[in-house]
Amino acid sequence: MPTERPLSPWHLPPDHPAQLFLTGSTPLFALSGDPRVSYCLHVPRGHSNTDEPSPLVVAVHGTHRNVGQVRDHFADFAEEHGCVVLAPLFPAGLTGPNDLDSYKFFTAPGFRPDLLLLDMIEEAAGRWHIRTDRFHLHGFSGGGQFAHRFFYLHPDRLASLSVGAPGRTTLLDSRTPWWRGTADSAELLGAAPDTRAMAELPVQLVIGEHDTHVEVWEGAEQPGSRMDRLNELRENWARHGIATQLDIVSGAGHSDLDVIPAVLSFLSEQIEAPAGRRHTPAGPESTKGLPDL
Repeated sequence: MPTERPLSPWHLPPDHPAQLFLTGSTPLFALSGDPRVSYCLHVPRGHSNTDEPSPLVVAVHGTHRNVGQVRDHFADFAEEHGCVVLAPLFPAGLTGPNDLDSYKFFTAPGFRPDLLLLDMIEEAAGRWHIRTDRFHLHGFSGGGQFAHRFFYLHPDRLASLSVGAPGRTTLLDSRTPWWRGTADSAELLGAAPDTRAMAELPVQLVIGEHDTHVEVWEGAEQPGSRMDRLNELRENWARHGIATQLDIVSGAGHSDLDVIPAVLSFLSEQIEAPAGRRHTPAGPESTKGLPDL
């Protein structure tokens, strides 16, 4: 049986109704290799296959999985900068009836969300003209957990990284098992962190000024607030030669919408930078404050 070819915007007349679903904000597409997961995109209206492949920004949802809203935060940015935004969806309940977190840790049997994201990118490249060798990755909250762990395993696939207010963090620590450390990541996940490659990437850590709530319930998995954990992560990375830009957003709490201007400012610098010229993050002790939003 012949395989149906995925349609691209340039396969259709400009006024064809399907253009509404192939450019702008798209519907969710099931991943053909694993339809348990899916992805949606924002594709600039003028997207074509006649120029260089468009830069790709991947934006990963938090635990609420408001994937369309996450994608839409970047829509105007995509149109302005000519980049494509891809937002994956890793559903709740995928590995069990009470599963909310498996996509953040990569260790559930039969479920490697990091590899599924790479499959989504390759599949999307069969329909849209996007750069697939390296992409810009952002995640907030649960998405921030995904993003910084992806960084440990696949720095060679990233053009830049933006990590927003993760609730639980993994430190570069060769004595502590995954997920709190990285001692057994090669055995469990097939890759040990390559700190030299990680140090070559522009990295943003971003959080709201008031994102300082401390969980006190019994069984809380890490001490302190998200602010404490992000600072600990930054110090840990600095000890391994990985510089970061820390953006603390004035007046904001734990809100992906409130930190988006800082994220877009960072991404704008990366996408607009000449080829081969990387953004140099702020020094380990500095922050880049923003006005009240």
